[in-house]
Amino acid sequence: MFTKAKNIDTAFRHVRAFTVIIIICSIGFCCFAVYKSYQLVDKTQDKVYILASGKVLDAYAFERNENIPVEARDHVATFHRYFFSLDPDDKVIQSNLVKALYLADASAKAQYENLKESGFYTSIISGNISQQISVDTVEIKTDDYPYYFHCVASQRIIRSTSIVTRKLVTEGYLRSVSRSDNNPHGFLIERWTTLENKDVNVQNR
Repeated sequence: MFTKAKNIDTAFRHVRAFTVIIIICSIGFCCFAVYKSYQLVDKTQDKVYILASGKVLDAYAFERNENIPVEARDHVATFHRYFFSLDPDDKVIQSNLVKALYLADASAKAQYENLKESGFYTSIISGNISQQISVDTVEIKTDDYPYYFHCVASQRIIRSTSIVTRKLVTEGYLRSVSRSDNNPHGFLIERWTTLENKDVNVQNR
């Protein structure tokens, strides 16, 4: 009788010990799962997905100061592409210029108005002229704010009788503004000036 009771007590202690071990393991597993979940959340918060040309790209979050030169160069290059890429179609011209003028202040608007008043855009349409631009270099100086930039680009003006290559040099300053769909880098070009815009080659067609 006593032996049987002793066996029951021993079995009960084994079951209790096993149950305690299971509980401890379960708590440990839950804590580990919570820890890994927080790790994953922190990691995904530093990562965004960008849709570019129909492809999803990974990008990692950085402090803006680390990325200023890269974003500033792309902002300047994008502005020049919109402002100087022209085709003999009024809707194309207006679409590009509207996008460009979101990226710059009144100094760019003034240059646009001067070109418009001189009949430049009308001559593009009537002469079936296309103008393309390739940005060669953009130098950004971040030591002082607003940030100074110096841009060198090549233009190709395609006419029915010739292709003219021009050298374009501009300068200006960048100040920070709020990011938006129309201004994803959050910069605004100020005091934009054309330093040089001259023919370097003329090729007959």
